[in-house]
Amino acid sequence: MACTVAIALIIVTTTLIVTRLLYVLHRTGKPLKPRSSKGSAPQQPLSTLIVLGSGGHTAEMINLLSVLQKDRFAPRFYIAAATDNMSLQKARLLEETSSSQFMQIYRSREVGQSYITSVWTTLIALAHGFWLMLRIRPQVILCNGPGTCVPLCVIAFLFKIVGIRWSSVFYVESIARVQRLSLSGLLLYKLHIADQFFVQWPQLQRKYPRAHYVGCLM
Repeated sequence: MACTVAIALIIVTTTLIVTRLLYVLHRTGKPLKPRSSKGSAPQQPLSTLIVLGSGGHTAEMINLLSVLQKDRFAPRFYIAAATDNMSLQKARLLEETSSSQFMQIYRSREVGQSYITSVWTTLIALAHGFWLMLRIRPQVILCNGPGTCVPLCVIAFLFKIVGIRWSSVFYVESIARVQRLSLSGLLLYKLHIADQFFVQWPQLQRKYPRAHYVGCLM
């Protein structure tokens, strides 16, 4: 009898998880539903997590943020790798409001690091990222390719499944990627984690049809 009950619980639990996963995959990529109060009141701002990379990644993100409707995406939380202080300095120069917060996370993979050793560092980044995401719970995540964004986006996807928070992931592939996606972009694209996926070269859009071609942003 106990065995039958246990099997039934496993079947029900598995069915619920699979059903929720299919629902999340179906909803992924759908437009954000505007949150507004009664009548014609303006839309409420969306808490936004911005993941910064180093070098060119940061330059592209800063360029993108310069045209962002800041009153629409607020408050803003900036995250960079623990070894990257320059990116946060540039973000602070861009911001004019004290409501923005700046924080660092363990890097999942250093440039040139082997994929084998990056497994361990990615697990550490996931644990740290889980704590940060529980604290922030953003409604929007903006990222453009640094490895730092992968564990955060994976956690956001898991939060969708368990119902903690629905975070819409907007991924912009680097302009340096002309013929193929970066590893970060490939993972978020293939796993259907990014709600909106943007590329800056038309040949990439033809190769990855779910991506949106937006032209060169730099």
